[in-house]
Amino acid sequence: MKLFKNCELYTPNYIGKKDVLVAASKIIAIDENISVPEGITIEVIDANGLKMIPGLIDGHVHIAGAGGEGGPATRTPEMQLSHMLEAGVTTVIGCLGTDGMTRSVASVLMKVKALRQEGVSAWMYTGAYQVPTPTILGDVGKDVAMIEEIIGVGEVAISDHRTSFPSTTELIRLAEHTRVGGMLGKKAGIVNIHMGDAKDPFRPIYDAVEKSELKLTQFLPTHCNRNDYIFEDAKEYGKKGYIDITASSYPYFPQYEIKPSKAIVEFMKAGVPLEHITMTSDGCGSLPDFDEKGNLIQLEMGYPKSIFTELIDAVTEECLELEKALKVVTSNVADILKLKQKGRIETGKDADVVLLNDNFEIVHMLAMGEFFVKNSEMIRKGSYER
Repeated sequence: MKLFKNCELYTPNYIGKKDVLVAASKIIAIDENISVPEGITIEVIDANGLKMIPGLIDGHVHIAGAGGEGGPATRTPEMQLSHMLEAGVTTVIGCLGTDGMTRSVASVLMKVKALRQEGVSAWMYTGAYQVPTPTILGDVGKDVAMIEEIIGVGEVAISDHRTSFPSTTELIRLAEHTRVGGMLGKKAGIVNIHMGDAKDPFRPIYDAVEKSELKLTQFLPTHCNRNDYIFEDAKEYGKKGYIDITASSYPYFPQYEIKPSKAIVEFMKAGVPLEHITMTSDGCGSLPDFDEKGNLIQLEMGYPKSIFTELIDAVTEECLELEKALKVVTSNVADILKLKQKGRIETGKDADVVLLNDNFEIVHMLAMGEFFVKNSEMIRKGSYER
């Protein structure tokens, strides 16, 4: 058992100074002054002056590697466990991405299993950019319904020169199979959509919804801050559907991208409900830039830490309340993806917590009730990390 005393608790809502008691992988008590009966072995951590927040959820990470737009040498490597820990991330959602041809959904699944074995939480999307999209069992609905780790489909590309340009009928069929698979497997059954640089980028989603019984909330479009015109369109789309901000590409492409921390605030000012906004890293994904002829002119790689950096910038630079900024990378993601044990610090939830000092540095971090960072030191790493 672990007892954190006198922490400033954000659930993500701020509820004041509390004690938090952890046993095994769960939070079992939250109160102002928790005492433990004699005879019970317990580790007491003085958290006075520290902020306790939920472990971050990074909902879009290329955990098994991605890329390749510049040839075989530009394939990105797998995510390392330390990439999560330095970001305060305790849960990731893996995806395949551009390369559904030489990479496999099965490799993403095995990486999910590896991360779970290392002690953190992980799920994944089946599929890739292409439609028809690669699967494990031959159908996206079957993958979602029958494979525990798979919660939806993605990232499927639209409005991009790398998309397979699915017809409206194909996009409807893909989303409906995913939805039914989600119902059967009690999963989110959501379709994660890669948004490209084409004008009127949300049109394929609007057309699919208008010509079916689907709702905009069946889709989770990402990269909604990649340029000024998709950003403006997302202000309207986000009033009825979900929108995801990509954090890792901003430092590399400031001439195009809307800074993620600023995007959160601007979306809210435009009337987008806070609960509709998420922010993910696109970690370990390649971040390519192409010229007007389609030639690759720049290639970078994203990291999960970008969502932690932009979270803090939203508070310190954009003056957004911490509890609101936190929701974009904790409870909102958990609610949209139906991860019921994640995203909040509440009795009965998984003990995924991060403790920050006044400089927003990670002092302690627990995933499933176990320390991964303690006294500002990363005490656990991945199998082949040194």
